[in-house]
Formats: sequence, C-alpha cells, structure tokens
Amino acid sequence: MEEKQQLIDKVYYRVQKFGKQEKSGGLILGLSVILAVFFANSPWSEHYFHLFEHKFGFIFDGAPFFEYNLHHWINDGLMAIFFFVVGLELKREFVAGELADFRKSLLPIGAAIGGMIIPAVIYFVLNPTGEMSNGWGIPMATDIAFALAVLYMLGDRIPSSLKVFLTALAIVDDLGAVVVIALFYSSELSFFHLGIGLACAFVMLIGNKIGIRNFIFYALVGILGVWSYFLLSGVHATIAAVIAAFIIPCDVKITESVYIKRIQRFLIKINGEKIEDEVAVLTDEQLGLLEKVKKDTNKAIPPLQRLESSVHPFVTYVILPVFAFANAGVALDFDLNQLFGTHVALGVALGLFVGKVVGIAGFTLLMIKMRIAPKPVGMTYRNLLGIGLLGAIGFTMSMFVTSLAFVNPEYVVQAKLGIFMASIMGGITGYFVLARSCPKKTSSC
Repeated sequence: MEEKQQLIDKVYYRVQKFGKQEKSGGLILGLSVILAVFFANSPWSEHYFHLFEHKFGFIFDGAPFFEYNLHHWINDGLMAIFFFVVGLELKREFVAGELADFRKSLLPIGAAIGGMIIPAVIYFVLNPTGEMSNGWGIPMATDIAFALAVLYMLGDRIPSSLKVFLTALAIVDDLGAVVVIALFYSSELSFFHLGIGLACAFVMLIGNKIGIRNFIFYALVGILGVWSYFLLSGVHATIAAVIAAFIIPCDVKITESVYIKRIQRFLIKINGEKIEDEVAVLTDEQLGLLEKVKKDTNKAIPPLQRLESSVHPFVTYVILPVFAFANAGVALDFDLNQLFGTHVALGVALGLFVGKVVGIAGFTLLMIKMRIAPKPVGMTYRNLLGIGLLGAIGFTMSMFVTSLAFVNPEYVVQAKLGIFMASIMGGITGYFVLARSCPKKTSSC
C-alpha cells in the first residue's frame, strides 16, 4: 500500500511540475500570437511578412545547398526540436509512464483516437474535393501547452486524475499527429536520401545497444545524418526528430540501489573530512568526492530524461513562441464573402470545437459504459465536457499541419482563422465549465 502511494505521489509531482511549466509557457505562447496578429495588421505588416522570406543556406562548390527561407527553417528546423521533445516524452510514457500499463492507458488512448477521427470526418464532409480536402488533418490535434495552461489556472480545484488524463490524451494526440504528417503530408520521396537517413538512425541504434551515452554522438549522427537526409528525402524532417528521440537510451549505467550505496559511502567520507574553524571552503578531498557524486548522479539518471529536462524549457519558452510569431500573423482586412467562400474555416472550426468534444467525451463515455476501461477518480460528465472543450484548443499542431496542407494562401488564412475561433471558444468555455464543475478547492468533484 505504501509503495502504491509513493508511486501515486511520484506521478502527481511529475505532472504538477510539468503543468506549472506549461502554464507559464502557454502564457508566453499566447503573447506571441497576439504580437503576430498585431504586427500583421500594423503599419509594419509588410516588414513582418517580408522578414520570414529571407533565405539562408550554404554554398558548396558554387551551388546553394540547404537554402531555405526563414519561415521554412523555423517550421522544419526549430520545430524538429519540438518534435524531438515530443518523441522523448512519448518514449518515456511508453517505457515507464502513464502509457506503460496497457489497461490504464486504454481510456486516454481511446479518447485521443475519438478526438482525431471525428474532427477529421467533420472537416472532410464539408470539404470533400480539391486542395481544400487536404486540410482534414488540421482539426485533429490538441495543443498541449495551451490546454494544460488553461487547466492549471484552476489550480487544485481539478482532480489530479483529470490532469493526468488530459496529459496522456494530449501525448497520444501528438503521436497521432506525427503519424498523419509522416503518411499524408510528406512530398515526393527520394528513396536514396531516405535510405541514408535510416542508415544513420541504425548507427544511432547500434550506439545505444553497445552502451554509448555521449550526447555529442547522438547529436552529430541525429542532426547531420538522420535529420538532414530526411529533409532531402521528402519525408517531413520532424519525423526524423521523433525517430531519433525513440533511439535515445532510457536505461542507466548504475542502478538505484548501487547509486544509494555509493552516495552513502561518499557522504561518510565527506563528513569525515573536517574543515578547520568551520570556514565555508571545501577541501580538495571533498571537492574530489563531490565530483564523484556528480558523475554517479549523471550515471543514475537515464539519458532520455536528462535530455528531455534540459531541452524542454528551450522548446517551451523559445521554439514554440518563435513558431507562433512566424505562423500566427493573419491580416484581418479580409472580405467576409471571401472568407466563407469555401468551407475551410467552417470545417476547421467545427472540427475542433464540435468534433473534439464529441470525439473525446463520446469515446470516453463509450469505453467506460462498455467496461473497456475504468473511470478515473473524480471524473464527472461536466468536467469530462470541460476536458473535451480544452481539447478543441488546437493551435500549435493545427497551425503546423496548415503549413503542410495548403499551397493556396487564401486557404491558409481561412484555416488559421478557423483555428483561432475554435481555440478561443474552446479555451474560454472549457475553463468556465471546469470552474463550475469544481467550484471549491477540493481533491475531487
């Protein structure tokens, strides 16, 4: 019983810590969106849009190599780091997290699948032909940063089980988005470059199996090999980041029990090294012992978790805001007839705001009623509806898929406006529904 409580406390602490970061990250992301819309509709709008058209690349033997505009570098370069962190989170959850226990993970997996299928169907029914039909993947994704930011604004009024449920759901949702991008939003394939990229991934895998734990090895092979050749192959480069993340080692060089014994011995030795007159300066022997403690501590932490914890803040506070600033700028001087001349905006908005709610809440209730999965403690019909509404916040991933789905700039603008409308409505209504479902600070409602 004590071990079970310790496990629950550990999971809750990790989710709580993650949520606090997502809350502040979500606020910064929101500010980036506001700034992008402001500049896109300001006297500096021309400079704003022109900024992302500047090209960068390399010259090799007199010919341009890897020459792309700034917008492309952000979407295929910086966002590859975002997807790398997504891959690390996915692997951790499958190895030892909420998705490791199959029965326990069934409910968020089912809810995520429902939250992807129903929005895609709604969009495709409204846009069955032409380039417009390519946007069916746009309303499928939930923005974990924004959704968790709204959820954590409610503090401890929300049961921890619901926070874990939404986190697991969003992670599975991200996995679904990765699969959709890989299968349906990649350009014509170059099997030569793809083969080299996969060969580099195999080199990383061999490095994992033979015990290489040096991050420089994985960075060089992953970036110069896997990412670069996937970019040239036509398969979207963000998929390379996910593949590389799944190869990062998740085991440790020394076990927990061995680590504890070593630390205990080091503490005894450190304590034995007396300092004269209690001066706050360490002896050379103590410094040496602390260096050994540091090395053993690194050996006791899985490389996957060390990498995830170090890169995650950079993604949250730099990469996602930069992506939002580069992609959320929409000029609002549009003709309403032009906006609703197609069903792109309507399909995206209804897909997110209606499809997500029906898919997430509907599939969850269906699985509970059929006894496929148990109902989480504290879940009610009302707060499940609130979770479904938060799932309608599809900003980052939906914007990303929009950049892949359409060539016509008119459809891009329409899709972005649909994302804005659904995300704002979903976030606001989801907050108030959850606030009313748990009006007092309590652990359950």
